[in-house]
Amino acid sequence: MKKDLTTYNKKRNFNKTKEPKGKKETSRKKLRFVVQHHIARKDHYDLRLEWNGVMKSWAVPKGPSYNRKDKRLAVLVEDHPLSYRNFEGTIPKGEYGGGTVMLFDEGYYEPLSDFKNGLKEGSLKFKLKGKRLKGNWSLICFKDDNWLLIKEVDDTLGFTDIKTIDTSIRTGRTMSEIEKGEKNKKRNTKNTIESIKISNPDKLIYEKPDITKMEVIKYYQAVAKKMLPYLQNRIISTVRCPNGVDGTCFFKKHLENEREGISRIDLLNKDKEKEDYYYITSIEGLISEAQMNSIEFHTWGSTVNNLETPDIMVFDLDPDENLSLKRLRNGVRDLKSILDELKLKAYLKTSGGKGYHVVVPISNVDWEGIREIAKNVAELMEAKWPDKYTSNIRKEKRKNKIFIDWARNTRGATSIAPYSLRSRVNAPVSFPIAWSELDIVKPNEITLKKALKKIKQKDPWLNFRK
Repeated sequence: MKKDLTTYNKKRNFNKTKEPKGKKETSRKKLRFVVQHHIARKDHYDLRLEWNGVMKSWAVPKGPSYNRKDKRLAVLVEDHPLSYRNFEGTIPKGEYGGGTVMLFDEGYYEPLSDFKNGLKEGSLKFKLKGKRLKGNWSLICFKDDNWLLIKEVDDTLGFTDIKTIDTSIRTGRTMSEIEKGEKNKKRNTKNTIESIKISNPDKLIYEKPDITKMEVIKYYQAVAKKMLPYLQNRIISTVRCPNGVDGTCFFKKHLENEREGISRIDLLNKDKEKEDYYYITSIEGLISEAQMNSIEFHTWGSTVNNLETPDIMVFDLDPDENLSLKRLRNGVRDLKSILDELKLKAYLKTSGGKGYHVVVPISNVDWEGIREIAKNVAELMEAKWPDKYTSNIRKEKRKNKIFIDWARNTRGATSIAPYSLRSRVNAPVSFPIAWSELDIVKPNEITLKKALKKIKQKDPWLNFRK
């Protein structure tokens, strides 16, 4: 077993090849994998699994197969550096491994058994979480450095013929395009955002003004740093609009397939049946969802790490359609006055619709407790100003009043995430604003284009978690 990168470095002349120099790094908790298609003296695929600061590597002549009957030869070769997972290009002829290398798949993997002992004993079991390779696999050593790569039984499905996939997972280039060099790379990467290949980038999502799918995705890329703290690791429901916001849109709350930056969680419904939900873990997950035509992002009030302990309380002030904006703004101030009396720090955002949202960071309560607090606040407003507010969801009770929607503070309920677009005319955003902006900014005034300018200003929610 090769234990360091000495062999790797000795085999390469780094004055001639663009492959990265071998140096050991620190492995993270989430272990990465890569499969590279390598046309050298012989056409083959290289499977690389991150372990102990290097990439443990196997050359697989025929490549991985989803057919469990295919026991693919996998020859253990020298360890490669972690940075090799980003290498795509050509190795000069005459050099070790001379030929063309393409990134076939990448992602994370999870050991399903003791990986350290498995390397020694010649038996590894792991779950791949890539874009093309998913599910449970095993590597079994049968002689010296000769192993077998086998697909384990699970419910994942994939390609039947690996040769039908001829483009890079990251750049979208073919082998011949990689061989021709950087010019083609620039052409093919213009539709790739955060390693996600964007299909139909010119499709219109909004009209008047015209906003394309690529513009929506670039918006989410631009706001990701500020948005992810309120979105990451929270169960989501999204509003998907595959034919634009003027077409048929639908709520999506169950996972159709695992992707990088997306994780699944199984929960029991009221009938004690298991249902799969999902959540975003990184910018790749956010972009991947936008690529799948998700426009709106709605989140639970708790994270998956503390599912039964909500950490935000949300009030949605929903005015009767004939009510003036001045009355609505006074309603927001009345709500804030009650929260101030309760020593609850409140933050304000536009809804992207006709109301405002008031959000309170909270701790040390369960779902029953937060629901009771929110309900009491709404009922207190109703009792104090009966001609102005209602806590009743029924529309006939809202005439000339503001409905204080408190019911989002319930296990399983969701609310629109800060910085999320809305699937409405003009591409409005549910955007955090300062209290001093209440009389300046209308509920649907901040649109996609205005939001891109506004995120460069001071963050009014900067101390949200302090």
